[in-house]
Amino acid sequence: MKATQQDGSYPRPMMCREAWTSLDGAWLFAHDDDRRGLAARWYDPASAEAFGQTIEVPYPPESPASGVGARGFHPVVWYRRVIPHDVLARDGGNAGRVLVHFGAVDHSAHVWFDGQLVAEHVGGQTPFTADITDALASGRDQGPEEHVLVVRAEDDPHALHQPRGKQDWREKPHGIWYERTTGIWQSVWLEIVPRHAVADVAWTFYASSAVVHGEITLAATPASPLGLQVTLSLGEEVLGEVSCAVQQRVTHIDIPVPAVRNGQDRARLVWTPEHPHLVDAQVVLRDPTGRPEDSVASYLGLREVSVGGGTFNLNGQPYYTRSVLNQGYRRETHLASRGSDELRAEVEMIKAMGFNAVRIHQKAEDPRFLFWADKLGLLVWGETAGAYEFSLDAIALLTTEWVELVRRYRSHPSIVVWVPVNESWGVQDIATVPAQQQFAQSLVSLTRALDPSRPAVSNEGWEHVDSDILGLHDYTVDPDRLRARYVDKQAALGAALAGHGPQGRRPILNDAQAQRFLDGRAPLMITEFGGISMSAEKESWGYDQVQSTDEYAARLAALFDALRASTEIVGFCYTQFMDTGQETNGLLFADGTPKLPAEDVFRIVTGRTTTDLGEFSSTFGTPDD
Repeated sequence: MKATQQDGSYPRPMMCREAWTSLDGAWLFAHDDDRRGLAARWYDPASAEAFGQTIEVPYPPESPASGVGARGFHPVVWYRRVIPHDVLARDGGNAGRVLVHFGAVDHSAHVWFDGQLVAEHVGGQTPFTADITDALASGRDQGPEEHVLVVRAEDDPHALHQPRGKQDWREKPHGIWYERTTGIWQSVWLEIVPRHAVADVAWTFYASSAVVHGEITLAATPASPLGLQVTLSLGEEVLGEVSCAVQQRVTHIDIPVPAVRNGQDRARLVWTPEHPHLVDAQVVLRDPTGRPEDSVASYLGLREVSVGGGTFNLNGQPYYTRSVLNQGYRRETHLASRGSDELRAEVEMIKAMGFNAVRIHQKAEDPRFLFWADKLGLLVWGETAGAYEFSLDAIALLTTEWVELVRRYRSHPSIVVWVPVNESWGVQDIATVPAQQQFAQSLVSLTRALDPSRPAVSNEGWEHVDSDILGLHDYTVDPDRLRARYVDKQAALGAALAGHGPQGRRPILNDAQAQRFLDGRAPLMITEFGGISMSAEKESWGYDQVQSTDEYAARLAALFDALRASTEIVGFCYTQFMDTGQETNGLLFADGTPKLPAEDVFRIVTGRTTTDLGEFSSTFGTPDD
């Protein structure tokens, strides 16, 4: 199979195998408000009577789509799923490893298989795997016709040290916070893999040397050398291939791609939002006799991102980013989604409205959204949910989860910027408390160590301590004031360096960051603005309110025109894509209906019409600026 040709349903699109089984769907479910489930051994296969409800996985129990819709405080929940034995015994029986993958469970999870504990995990946005092979083997004598998988999830709604993003701590959502998400909220699926198996792949492209660097991680260190073959291809054309012997768990390889050095070939090979060419990567692991043991399909984009000279650069050229803020929070499914088709439709709509980038805000999105961003061409700022307090526990949780998130998403070409902290969430007193400044500094330094190929932002919006991009949030609703604030270099310098910024927080906290901005190493972007609400809802919230579509269109156009007039701004991000909860400042209503025709929004966002650009398709993007 070719990973670029998948239909988007596979939950881990960056590393695909032919055979897998979805465990999404109906599970038995129970709340455990008095925390008696452990003592009562609800994980025992004989305890089915403890589960009095049914839930649709992967929808959170607070959401309507789950079939539960319990919106109160329920910090502990349990899930139970029966798996037929023939599902586990196919493809060679138990000769390999039987794995159950969890996309995300908020916030901590314990997993049992046939009553045996097989996995524990902490981190509400990161994936983990339960290897059930040994538990399955231990019950072989009984020969059961079916097996029982049980999950216990705990998510304290009042734990402010947990990375929780926009999940409300009150029983009823208020302000800019939304309903909580407890338990399973991304897909669960099963794979049977060989004894020697690939566990992870990662790709980085270096344009200067025309080399793809690969990092291949095995499930375990092999006892004897194995053969590894990696082939890069575009359609049927092989672009590069490397074979080697592997004796360690992690192997680093360099794969030359000589075709990218040719100017004519380069245009059909490199990845941009306008021309999102993807390269297939086939990874084959062979035993000492040369027989294939494992094969996984992956993909990558040949692209580089950087900053410098006062610009954001894509493939060595200045690139103006037109971004929109997307909460990734949906009315019926909350942090979850309806699946690949819905995620693809979101990417297509964002592009149809003239944006070439998106900020997924205060959450780590389903990897299938990133697959469609890779496939259809949309830049993504990789963020995470923030905590609400600063403490040793908060530091440990966010740091651990952030490392896992960077590992999960680092190979997606659509991801172009890393944002571990937004608007001083979790470091509310960063302007005056050195320890909080050090934490923000350490996170961005850690990010650069994990992935030096992308810019990183220490504190998105204001109070920067060490950011590669100076992202400012400015919700000024007067377009004349907004224009005057950034119209030229002198005005932009004043906005960035003088006193408290447009939102009442200092944009820059130290001389080193100021110098990065002054000498152009940290270009200026307005990474949140707008927030215009047009809604008939009684409980609606926005930075400004309008009553008609004509007024709405005029206000939007004036704000976008004001930012485009600047000679110093190299990108922007409009708040926001869709109405979410009480936040009715979306370009779409909560049901996905556009408030203005997409072509009108396109004209406002880009300052041009689609006819100016020739034939336009939301799937394949627009020509280069």
